[in-house]
Amino acid sequence: MADTSTFVIEARDLNFYYGQVQALNQINLQVARNQVTALIGPSGCGKSTFLRLLNRMNELIPGTRVDGQVFFDGQDLYAPGVDPTEVRRRIGMVFQKPNPFPKSIYNNVAYGPRLHGVRDQGQLDRLVESSLKAAAIWDEVKDILPQSALGLSGGQQQRLCIARAIAMQPEVLLMDEPTSALDPIATARIEELVKELKKNFTVIIVTHNMQQAARVSDTTAFFYMGNLVEVGPTETIFTRPAKEQTEHYITGRFG
Repeated sequence: MADTSTFVIEARDLNFYYGQVQALNQINLQVARNQVTALIGPSGCGKSTFLRLLNRMNELIPGTRVDGQVFFDGQDLYAPGVDPTEVRRRIGMVFQKPNPFPKSIYNNVAYGPRLHGVRDQGQLDRLVESSLKAAAIWDEVKDILPQSALGLSGGQQQRLCIARAIAMQPEVLLMDEPTSALDPIATARIEELVKELKKNFTVIIVTHNMQQAARVSDTTAFFYMGNLVEVGPTETIFTRPAKEQTEHYITGRFG
């Protein structure tokens, strides 16, 4: 049974190394359930590295090392015997650039569930439809499901990738700058979608765009040079930050 406590993810004393280089220093961060948490900070500050630690994506990179703990629903994700594939099913990921598979729209969404043993056609049809609806793209693609996903616009492809992640029925959605490759109209669609998604998912979003963080998130965490400088309610971080470093970043004095 899932833990019903306020926090779905908690990082404790988390350090991360690329070879000899320490990329994250003693990160302690709690992520609230059914909220949007934004990770902000200049390039190379560790925010994407932290995001990928939450579903064990970093261990796919040779020579990396993790110290510390990441708890998800009360279980340490890095404890012996934890299956990283199951972690990635329950903590889905949407990447910076839309990366649909070179398959039909339908098969993009059905791919993960099929891989995990869903064979019933009716169940697959329902899952594809509900996932595309949840990603706010069903009305645009319902009549062209057999067509290649590569024919969609960039914004549509990104919403399809969100539907593909949703189809695995995760609890958490990680988004690594999901709008950085999109135009302003497509960006606005994704931002609206993010606000809707928190009704059913916990969303953690890395963004370079501070206006975006202010628009979509409930909580904001500011990273700088591998350190978590400050975390708090988004409105507080943007209007009354406790740390001078945060204020300097938000007002554009560096970064």
